[in-house]
Amino acid sequence: MLAYLFVVAAIALRFLPHPLSFTPVAASLLFFGARMPRKHAWIPLAMLAASDVILTKVMYGYPLTADHVLTWAWYAAILGLGSLLANNGSALRIAGASLTASISFFVVSNFAVWMVWDMYPKTLSGLMTSYVAAVPYFRNTLASDLLFTAVVFSIGIAVEAFSGKTANRSATA
Repeated sequence: MLAYLFVVAAIALRFLPHPLSFTPVAASLLFFGARMPRKHAWIPLAMLAASDVILTKVMYGYPLTADHVLTWAWYAAILGLGSLLANNGSALRIAGASLTASISFFVVSNFAVWMVWDMYPKTLSGLMTSYVAAVPYFRNTLASDLLFTAVVFSIGIAVEAFSGKTANRSATA
């Protein structure tokens, strides 16, 4: 249930004023992937895609374009990455997954902007320019992913400890 709460909170925070690229989306996806069965992964994916449509069409008045599909594929990939933390969620692996989420979002989203929009020439130089222009946003993405991932996984561990799930796991292992 906590995994769903984190996804809902991440979506809600996207609708509130926040520093650019400073959201808990990646953290909520990693946590969901780590704690929920894979057959449930379509739920946060659908919720985030729906929120993207609302934000894009209603809030910002932009058209839906192919870059959204790449973003949705990234959501699915981060859920999959989170699932790799299910059986071995050490602090180092969680931090590595968070860093991977930040870097992969930077690469995927800026490639999508370059590919879909006419902001940059469709050359290697234009692609590199799009990446360079996005570096200031990457700082916020990296900081938010590391911070929120540490927070959500810590909350998850604390909830398990207080609910006795950790004790039950070690007693059955």
